[in-house]
Amino acid sequence: MLQEFKKFIMRGNVLDLAVGVIIGGAFGKIVASLVGDMLMPVVGLALGKVDFSGLFIALDGQTYANIAAAKAAKAPTMNYGVFINTIIEFVIVAFAIFVVVKLVSKMQKPEPVAAATTKDCPQCCTAIPLAAKRCPNCTSTL
Repeated sequence: MLQEFKKFIMRGNVLDLAVGVIIGGAFGKIVASLVGDMLMPVVGLALGKVDFSGLFIALDGQTYANIAAAKAAKAPTMNYGVFINTIIEFVIVAFAIFVVVKLVSKMQKPEPVAAATTKDCPQCCTAIPLAAKRCPNCTSTL
């Protein structure tokens, strides 16, 4: 069982997946910082100095100056500003991944096309081996 596990772990696609997950996590942190620390302040300023992370609704009917005050009063809050930030972060991460995949695809050489091993029968359009002299389906001579 230990040998099988070692064989499973050493397969290339498992290692590739592990590397991808680790790099993806690190990339996610970078993008989260980009969105939270760099882009959201600019977006908030462009929309009239709105800080999305501070937008909330207190579900107990009271009015609080900020989320910290509502949390201190143990009031339930719906933090829709944080949700907006998360959506914007997701869109930016998805776009960044799209751009990276496009760049990597352009840099990779296309796979060579494998030589054909079959041809189509001119009578019945069935795929048959290249060396065939007679179609096995319609028995026509090739």
